[in-house]
Parts: sequence; C-alpha cells; structure tokens
Amino acid sequence: MSAPTQVLHRHLEVDRVEVFYRESVPARPEAPVLLLLHGFPTASHQFRRLMDALGDRYRLIAPDYPGFGNTIAPADFEYSFDRLADITEGFVQRLGLTRFAMYIFDFGAPIGLRLATRHPEWIAGLVVQNGNAYEAGLSEAAQGFVALRPDHAGDEDVIRGLLTLEGTRGQYETGVPDPALLDPDAWTLDQHYLDLPGRKEAQVALAFDYKSNVARYPEWQSWLRKYTPPTLITWGADDPFFPASGARAYLTDLPEAELHLFDTGHFALETHLPHIAPLIADFLDRLPAA
Repeated sequence: MSAPTQVLHRHLEVDRVEVFYRESVPARPEAPVLLLLHGFPTASHQFRRLMDALGDRYRLIAPDYPGFGNTIAPADFEYSFDRLADITEGFVQRLGLTRFAMYIFDFGAPIGLRLATRHPEWIAGLVVQNGNAYEAGLSEAAQGFVALRPDHAGDEDVIRGLLTLEGTRGQYETGVPDPALLDPDAWTLDQHYLDLPGRKEAQVALAFDYKSNVARYPEWQSWLRKYTPPTLITWGADDPFFPASGARAYLTDLPEAELHLFDTGHFALETHLPHIAPLIADFLDRLPAA
C-alpha cells in the first residue's frame, strides 16, 4: 500500500496580500511542477482530490486568489483580473518557480494566460479544463454575463443572484447526468467563503471586469500560435457557460493538442476525476525535461 500524499498548507505574502496555498510533497524532489489555478466561485480546495491522487508523483501547487478561499487581501485591494494576475505572478516568483505546467480552469484561464504572455519561458505545458479563451466558447449565458455593466440598472442584482447558495449549487449541478457523483460539501464550502465580509463586493467587481478577458482573447490566441505549448484539454461538454465549442476552438491554434470531452458540466473534476487524473499524469510524464 502506497503512503498517502502529504499536502502542506501555507501563507505567502505578496504585495500586502497573504496568499494561502496548498502544495503537495512528491516522493522525488525533481518531480514536475503543476500550478493549479482555480475558478469561480471556488478556491484551491477544489483540487484536494486531485492532489491526493497525483501529489505523491508531482509537485502540485494551488493558490487562492485575493477574494477567494483563505487568502487575505487588504481592504483597499482593487479587484480586477490584471491585479489577480499580478498577485499570482508575484506568488510564483516568491516560490522561485521558473518552469512549470499550468492547469487553467474557468477564472484560472484569464489569470494563467496573462502569466503566459508575461513569462512565456515559465510555461512547460497547459492543462485546460473549461477555461475559455475564444468567443466561440461563450454560451448565450456567458455572453450575457460579459455584457453586464455597473451603470446598467439591475446588472449588479444579476451578479449577486449568482452569489447565493442556489446560484453556487446550480453551477455544480447543471449539465451533470448523475448528481449523486457531486459532493455537496463543495458548494457549501464555496458559499461559506462567498459569505465572508467583503467577498460579494469583490466578486461583483470581477464580474464587471470580465469583459477585459474577452478583449484579450486575440492576444492569447496569438501567444498559443507562437509558442505552441504542449496542451491537454479535458472539458465538461455540458458546461452552461463554456460549452464544448470552446474546447474545440483551441485546436485552431494548437492542432496538436490532446482533446477529451466528458459528459458532465462545469466542474468536471467533481464527477470525472478517475478519468482526468490519469490523463494529467500521462501528460506530465511526457513533457520535455526542464
């Protein structure tokens, strides 16, 4: 029987932000590094089962962004995707990481792709899971979300409706054929963090800033074409926000990417970890040595 994976839980200060992160301790110190970038409305805890499955073989590192999970940001922090990328960039530098693969999911895609364009030398490969970078991958619901504006009456109410327990749970359940596969602790914990003081205001600010990501899609697509990173795409095909067309769109710029679609919703790891974890392990094993 193999020993259980050891996972460390720490804080690291970056520009007055106390970044909380989880880090697995692999058996080999030189094991490949995978930076796990979480989505909305969750945090690094979404990767706990993946870390248990693969953390003994690879160094898995999962930070919480400002406004999420256990990370503590100052009261005057400006919530935008550029600032989340700034903090994540500083976090990577503080850890001394110089070459790693990235798992980009949901909000993790615009944050991770900002890092990639700033530091292409860092990126050994990409694991893309329901992390959109193409207008073709925006559902009608996602297009409506992008169109929200702070000066439009009622738009903030639409965002705040997503920040309720019903809205959070719905993001997990929509598109999932068998809800029995879902652990209700996932959305319960997400909602706990969303209900902390100041967190809903942070999410409203990020929602209104989401349009900044769509504006940068051409830049990120150009980066993908230029650097052609080895890429594994594992995607919940019935995601109500980012449908399967977003997964296939990556093949336009990365024709050699490996694509796997799963019969599930947005949080594909929740239902298909036994299928996805081996794909990630095989992918990391095939990456060129640093």
